Amino acid sequence: MDIPLCDLKAQYASIADEVDPKVREVIASTRYIGGPEVSGFEKEFAEFSQSPHCVGVASGTAALHLAFIGAGMEPGDEVITVSHTFIATAEPIAPLGGKVRFVDIDEDTYNMDVSQIENAITEKTKILLPVHLYGQPVDMDPILEIAEKHDLTVIEDAAQAHGAVYKGERVCGSMGALATFSFYPGKNLGAYGDAGAILAKDAAVADRMNRLANHGRADKYLHDEEGYNFRLDALQAAILRIKLRHLSSWTEERRRVAALYQERLSGLSGVIAPKVASFANPVWHLYVIRVPERDRVLQGLRDSGIDAGVHYPVPLHLQPAYRYLGYEEGSLPVTEKVAKEILSLPIFPEMTEAQVDRVVTTLKSLL
Repeated sequence: MDIPLCDLKAQYASIADEVDPKVREVIASTRYIGGPEVSGFEKEFAEFSQSPHCVGVASGTAALHLAFIGAGMEPGDEVITVSHTFIATAEPIAPLGGKVRFVDIDEDTYNMDVSQIENAITEKTKILLPVHLYGQPVDMDPILEIAEKHDLTVIEDAAQAHGAVYKGERVCGSMGALATFSFYPGKNLGAYGDAGAILAKDAAVADRMNRLANHGRADKYLHDEEGYNFRLDALQAAILRIKLRHLSSWTEERRRVAALYQERLSGLSGVIAPKVASFANPVWHLYVIRVPERDRVLQGLRDSGIDAGVHYPVPLHLQPAYRYLGYEEGSLPVTEKVAKEILSLPIFPEMTEAQVDRVVTTLKSLL
């Protein structure tokens, strides 16, 4: 594609002089698992996210898996979340014996419709799991109030929201008891492979998740409980430490690109541009519009050399994997409506104004 959805080659070129020697250094050290790069990243990411504790793990999915355990989820417990998200949000729940309950989304922000939460709560509800989708924070204050009222634990799925701002503070991921992040390569803060992290307020919970990620052991051959091989490796941690130093400037560049799109798409018939909540300053992991005849427009953009995507075309409650939950079409009307119209346009820090103009011009021609 002439204009990729996310230009990781351009990003690597901008930091290659930092990354290449660090990779050689880590390889030469032979400290591939754990060690100072992992502990250094955990400390730095916790500080960046204004959280007291960070546990680096192998992926965002592993982070969610451990966070559910850290929240005390037991067989039969229910987790309330959204269907408009990647499957990793809900994927670990059933294997841990829990059950997912989906609520609909707000049509303006595509995030959890807070007004639907209390109607979904049952005597089995244990966890509220809001997803800061596309890099825009969910309205967390009312969620935290509901959680306190019903004695529930809040886990933030912040896989797409590294550094997002809520009510003027960069606290996305530090408001709930736990938060999970993905560092999949295409994320705003991405590794060169799979990686993830958990933020935790409680030191004991963080310590347990750290042990569980490393086979449940406190010492090399002493295992307090059965755990998992969910460790963050040193190479990925070293790369993430370098990228973390650039993340704030990259975020500002994403905001620059998003502002260009907002200006050029304003008033364009047939396009619903993203709406930013009054309490939010997104990090624009994705720039998602809504258009009629989405699939035709998507193909037209790709035929013109512009990579675009759909995040996500089939809501979780309609996925074959979740058929056993009994949801039918029409169960979550806003989610289902949005899924048929959404279109992710290219956005990355290195994107030029000329590239934005070409995307918008092509889009106009297709509409």
